Amino acid sequence: MARGPRYKVPFRRRREGKTNYHGRLRLLVSKKPRMVVRRSNNGITIQLVVFDNVGDITHVSARANELLKLGYEGHCGNTPAAYLTGLLFGVRAKKAGFEEAILDIGLATSSKGAKVYAAAKGAIDAGLHVPCSEEMFPDDSRIRGEIIAEYLEKYVDLPDNFDRVKGVILDGAR
Repeated sequence: MARGPRYKVPFRRRREGKTNYHGRLRLLVSKKPRMVVRRSNNGITIQLVVFDNVGDITHVSARANELLKLGYEGHCGNTPAAYLTGLLFGVRAKKAGFEEAILDIGLATSSKGAKVYAAAKGAIDAGLHVPCSEEMFPDDSRIRGEIIAEYLEKYVDLPDNFDRVKGVILDGAR
């Protein structure tokens, strides 16, 4: 380990690999609200965060487990649930008066077709302007869950309620 009077210890969150301060600074300099997408194995959380001098302020939030209350019967940690959560988030953000946001995926690996991009596509389909490349979005068959249904049809009768839940979310926007 380096020693001496000129050695500077990095910030704790940087040492732990939790925060990329250079990336965060670029997002904050834009002065636009951030669409913060965080995923886990069991769900996805999306928040609309605005930077303030006292700290970040969350204005809108949506979690995948809220889809269960809307009639979604599938697992909340898959790509269709991420899309529907993004759609729910986009509707809420539009109702709160926000028109655009910048996608903040944190330290998640940016790969084509990832769940975070499914959530961004849902928000875009709800009318929120999120600058993102179209080639990063998952295929429509993955968003609708056709690949999951194809795999599971051997084992389980899968309920097809994706379109009904999407309709419930969009009806709430009207």
